[in-house]
Amino acid sequence: MEWRVPLADLDYGDEELQAVTEVLRSKWLTMGEITQKFETEFANMCSAKYAIAVSNATQALHLACLALDIGPGDEVIVPSLSFVATANAVLYCGAKVRFADILSPNELTIDPSSIKHAINENTKAIIIMHYAGFPCRMNEILQLASEYNLPIIEDAAHASGSFWEEKGLGCWGDIGCFSFFSNKNLSIGEGGMLVCERDDIAEKVRLLRSHGMTSLTYDRHQGHAFSYDVVETGYNYRIDEIRSSLGLVQLKKLADNNKRRGKITRTYWDAFREHGIGLPFSHLKQEQFSYHIFPIMLSSDVNRFEFMSALRDAGIQSSIHYRPIHSFTNYRDKHKGAWLPITDYVGSREVTLPLFPTMTEEQQAYVIDNVIRVINSTRS
Repeated sequence: MEWRVPLADLDYGDEELQAVTEVLRSKWLTMGEITQKFETEFANMCSAKYAIAVSNATQALHLACLALDIGPGDEVIVPSLSFVATANAVLYCGAKVRFADILSPNELTIDPSSIKHAINENTKAIIIMHYAGFPCRMNEILQLASEYNLPIIEDAAHASGSFWEEKGLGCWGDIGCFSFFSNKNLSIGEGGMLVCERDDIAEKVRLLRSHGMTSLTYDRHQGHAFSYDVVETGYNYRIDEIRSSLGLVQLKKLADNNKRRGKITRTYWDAFREHGIGLPFSHLKQEQFSYHIFPIMLSSDVNRFEFMSALRDAGIQSSIHYRPIHSFTNYRDKHKGAWLPITDYVGSREVTLPLFPTMTEEQQAYVIDNVIRVINSTRS
């Protein structure tokens, strides 16, 4: 379908074309010098000691769980209001998911009190997710983690370039996991990054990323090694030089594009504030956030299906972030009776509107006018 205003769009140009062309001319396509540079520059951006590139954020989450020795018999506390990969990574390790609720319809991040309620003798870790690039209540969560001696994995898929109290999201806990999927702030098609401070975690992740091998193809190409040993049952979670080259260009654009996203977000908030539309996170003080998506909460007198259909008919793409994970068939039977009332409510009322850095003022005005028109016409 040809959208007049799509949900997301890429800020791509000649720089990306040139970066890919240079990789092709080099004739080295596998993980090598460009990937190493991407890792270094990403680590510098968010002030992490280590950044390790992988093929997608799901792999980063899986490697994070493996690096923390999560396995059968363990439980990991996870928000249900997230993309399913957040929970799937736990299942890959043979562990069990224990869902926690979110704070409120105004703050769609995991509730520290719900985390505390979920902790038991089998709890091995906590995974949090910075929804839309807005921070979880990290000070409270860190206090809980310290009290119960639990590591924290940050699902920072929405949070590339997002900071809270001058510290990069993804760098507050033990491990942070970022996504570079096509609709993310830093877009390379598929790709992800794991960041951490601990030497032992970085060493294990690097080993598991490439089949558990003690040296890589690029090491041998450079003459640094002639053979290798396999010391772990690892995976092929490597990224390639083409996507890393795109990542380097996108990284240079990230801060300015996030500022543009913030301006668009604040324009939305100002336009919708008087129209009975719930505006999550609008109460937070302005910080250097990533503003990855723009969620709204519909009141109970607005039919969500009719609302989204009317926007579609006007050529405006919208989405839902997210259907709660515990409501999916693969999770529902295992989590019968899960008491997550706020997550369930938000999952039934949230709608995501278009937001991307190249969005024009005319496009945003068109979205605003149509949202208000449709809201007024669909109220029962």
